[in-house]
Amino acid sequence: MTDRSYLQQLRTPTAADPLRILMSACLAGVTCGFDGTANGEYPSALKILQYNTVRVTRFCPEDFSFGSPREMCDIHGGDGFAVLDGKAKVLSDSGVDWSAGMIAAAEEMTAVALRNNVELAVLMDVSAACGSQVIYEGNRFAPEKKYQIGAGVCAALLMRKGIKVISQRDYASLELLYAKIDPAHQMKQDAKDHHEIDWYKSYFAAQIS
Repeated sequence: MTDRSYLQQLRTPTAADPLRILMSACLAGVTCGFDGTANGEYPSALKILQYNTVRVTRFCPEDFSFGSPREMCDIHGGDGFAVLDGKAKVLSDSGVDWSAGMIAAAEEMTAVALRNNVELAVLMDVSAACGSQVIYEGNRFAPEKKYQIGAGVCAALLMRKGIKVISQRDYASLELLYAKIDPAHQMKQDAKDHHEIDWYKSYFAAQIS
């Protein structure tokens, strides 16, 4: 789950000294998705780009290693941390082992984050690369697709390096972020992060009870 206390303690940025954010490139509208699109439009992330008190670094790890368009891929046998530890694999739709390429992408994404001294990462949830709360368990196109609690490979490495990660679906956390970068922002008090919504609580009831 997200660390909202960290967000509350973030410094108040200015146009002269903006908050440094790493963002999944697709969330920023870059056409780097598996099918050569931006995977749709995500207003919760695009809103961040409107402020002059942030400096956003865009990066797509899967495009870095595999190009666009490309096959879809998912994690089999664990989560992103397990892939980094050699205990799980990233497989493409056709069964090709993309683990090494994904780890290389994670290392590059982390290097980009460290070079830019990012203070927060806003990443695409459910992605085998960038997911931070929920990812697929095995192939998402299986007859009965399954989800698991966990991070994608790139998000996992960022977390290991001490970089805080939230997703475009962590609405409560995003409200805190908006308020930091815009003092005039009126926070939505009923906003919830992904792990607080009814679907998450119901689907993962056995694991979080």
